[in-house]
Amino acid sequence: MGKWHLTPMEDASAAGPFDQWPCQRGFDRYYGFLEGETDQFHPDLVYDNHHVDPPRSAEDGYHLTEDLVDRAVGFISDSVSVRPDRPFFLYLALGAMHAPHQAPEAYLAKYRGRFDEGWDVERAKWFANQQDLGLLPEGTELAPRNPGVEPWESLPEVQRRLAARLQEAFAAFLDHTDVQLGRFFDALDRLGLTDDTMIVFMSDNGASQEGGPFGVMHEMKFFNFILESPEEAIERIDDIGGPHSHTNYPWGWAQAGNTPFKWYKQNTHEGGVHVPLIIRWPGRVADPGATRDQFCHVIDIVPTIYDALGITAPELYRGRAQMPISGSSFLDSVTDPAASPPRRSQYFEMMGHRALYEDGWKAVTRHTAGVPFEDDQWELYHLDVDRSECHDLAAHHPAKLDELIARWWEEAERHGVLPLDDRTIELFGTRFRDHSAHPTSRHYTYYPPMTPLPAQAAAPLGGRDWELVASVERSVGDGGVLFASGNENSGLTLFVQDDRLVFDYNCFGEHHAAESTIALPVGASSLGVRFARSGRGATATLVVDGEEVGSVDVPFAMFIMSSIGPSVGYDHGSAVSERYDAPFAFEGTLHRVDIQLAARRSRKGDAADERAAMAQQ
Repeated sequence: MGKWHLTPMEDASAAGPFDQWPCQRGFDRYYGFLEGETDQFHPDLVYDNHHVDPPRSAEDGYHLTEDLVDRAVGFISDSVSVRPDRPFFLYLALGAMHAPHQAPEAYLAKYRGRFDEGWDVERAKWFANQQDLGLLPEGTELAPRNPGVEPWESLPEVQRRLAARLQEAFAAFLDHTDVQLGRFFDALDRLGLTDDTMIVFMSDNGASQEGGPFGVMHEMKFFNFILESPEEAIERIDDIGGPHSHTNYPWGWAQAGNTPFKWYKQNTHEGGVHVPLIIRWPGRVADPGATRDQFCHVIDIVPTIYDALGITAPELYRGRAQMPISGSSFLDSVTDPAASPPRRSQYFEMMGHRALYEDGWKAVTRHTAGVPFEDDQWELYHLDVDRSECHDLAAHHPAKLDELIARWWEEAERHGVLPLDDRTIELFGTRFRDHSAHPTSRHYTYYPPMTPLPAQAAAPLGGRDWELVASVERSVGDGGVLFASGNENSGLTLFVQDDRLVFDYNCFGEHHAAESTIALPVGASSLGVRFARSGRGATATLVVDGEEVGSVDVPFAMFIMSSIGPSVGYDHGSAVSERYDAPFAFEGTLHRVDIQLAARRSRKGDAADERAAMAQQ
């Protein structure tokens, strides 16, 4: 249920292949989204092996978290009603608390003004509460602010207003999620399953740094290397948290979310990899509400569940040899607070950031992309007495550090980490190959009716020249969308309205539109747009039957537009353009849409531009 993010997105369209979809990876049923994130009010949804629309609109009160919980309860009810003798395994991976931070208006209103004191005050409160609850070893210190996190009181007023509102959206999202999980647990009670169900609850990583120093109204700006100023973002402050935003909070709130640690998601310091784990197992835990301090890792969850069920994982499945399970069961520590840890060591690696934990010690390095890996500066911490990595002991115990670094290389070799790769956004780029969703010809032909495409399975229109031609037949007055990609926060759309051809390039809420200077012909015609890059911007030219009939200059051509992909013949989800209401399906006959991408031109530009351009190579 929920977020999958384990299928190459090029393979996530209605054309498959489906071998890496949830129902082909061992699950009997699935409902959720295959991408790494999705809009909570207008999600891209998959039901088992096919794409579906949300059951209702945001205007009718739809929110993805509620939908996921409803479906989860339905799947369980189906199972236990017909086969009460058969146990079930449910993996419920919510879109919360990943960006975009979106919640119903009532929850947003609940937190107005709640965080006006700022991240320094809140972080100190949360740290004190962690200590009072016994979640931290005695003597744990609060890590200093990360570079780029300024004292709250030193911030300009506009920056504080924006940051506080972004944190309000996060809190509202969390509160709403908590209520939905409560509904789920109530359903287990209703079904009489609570006392016979193990619940494992955890986060997948530390708090996100993608919001940058100020936070963002639209997270895709981060992936386009645009640093939105607070003065720009504050103009839409009342949209934060609702369907008209795609927000993420700033570094200061991210570090507060990682209290008491430093650094963030993507890093291998504790702020990136140390997350809560809560296990509820009625009748099997003698001290419910107590804490455990043994080291364990996410890969230990599967062997723990097997251990609880008395299952030995097969070495062969349907005649195929299985990969060995890397983790170790921590079942003993669930039932016995004095049990030995399930493992002595664990390596970490994320985009060049590396770490190795062993027997209470940790060697860790924070990598800078492009810097030789041999130049990385390793740090050494004794986590048993310094959980928040405040005291680097590398200079005091060089032999210990060398030992752990050597062990990291051994583990990296054993588990296929090498060669190291510090690319990030570049890995989302399109690979043009024969017999794939991205042919070497760079020519795409789409025939309606079509299921909406995932962004990474569609023609990559970001950061390059392209031409789109729609072959249509229409009568006077026939209008509607020919091709749309993205949503109301960012994207592009080509449509017919009032017998004119219109192209709207929505760059994070700034609309750049061209309308044809002529009325469109009736009958058969070809309607299109040519998009030609020029520096950081572009010119979009409307074309009707080969004749140029209008144009618009686009100041900034987005490299990555949206996690929401295109639809052909209508606009699914929220409308890309303000000039129509979705879906605004084309009323004439749309025979096909052809898209031809130009080969990448070499160009000069700053380092950020060049790196972003690489992302679509």
